[in-house]
Amino acid sequence: MAIEIDRLSELLVQMADENAPGREFSAAIAELARTGRFANLRDVLPAVVYEELWQRYQSDSIAFVEEWERLAHDMKRGFIQHARQRLTSLTRLQHGTNGHTPAWKAIQRALDGSQNDLLRAAVAAEFLDLVEPAVARATHLRECVVASATSDEADRYLDEATRCYFFALFTACAVMCRSVLEEAIKQKLPQGLQTLIRSRYRNAATLGNLLHEINNNLHATGIAPSFPKLANQVNDIGKKAVHQGLLSEDEARSCLQNAREALQMLLQT
Repeated sequence: MAIEIDRLSELLVQMADENAPGREFSAAIAELARTGRFANLRDVLPAVVYEELWQRYQSDSIAFVEEWERLAHDMKRGFIQHARQRLTSLTRLQHGTNGHTPAWKAIQRALDGSQNDLLRAAVAAEFLDLVEPAVARATHLRECVVASATSDEADRYLDEATRCYFFALFTACAVMCRSVLEEAIKQKLPQGLQTLIRSRYRNAATLGNLLHEINNNLHATGIAPSFPKLANQVNDIGKKAVHQGLLSEDEARSCLQNAREALQMLLQT
């Protein structure tokens, strides 16, 4: 059965409409006030909150009802966008003064402190947006089949690099590609050369350092002569990712494909 991403997105919006934090609460206040049952809120709300709302209702009952109906409407209409903003607020630097926060957003944030509905909806929406692009990127890759195993750590690095590529974290993908080659090379080098490198670079050899040593000891390593050139391409893109700014999708894909090909070459025996 085909998975219809658009249908899933529609269901998410529908659930958001039905369960937006604060919508039912605001609508209930508006309905109780409109039908003359405001006193029912006395047993539900803290006394100080009830008294403040009661004074506002007494001052202008029509405006009070309209305000809470509008709050309920805004909570429903703006929930998904607010949810995305809530998630973004955790991923980027925030200025100390963000200006006035609308009442409906403040209420949703307060309710979300324990329910996490904003974050749950935002993560769901973001992952749904990522599905089709991730599938398209995955079609550019083939299984990375090797003759000999490497370490669990190298496998995890490759897994993370590949998932970063799928989910559009292109700069992180390139950084992880360097890490997987560093780890795989360390596992593949002869013991004597490993000891020399650890001593020479104080256990902090970079991919560039390792490739330099391989070039100088190519015969002793038993590594294919074409490996350093391919691995250097990975290293160059990885260094750009670290020092020169964000990478494009094409750069990340090239880096990942080169890293996987280099791994196959490195682990061919």
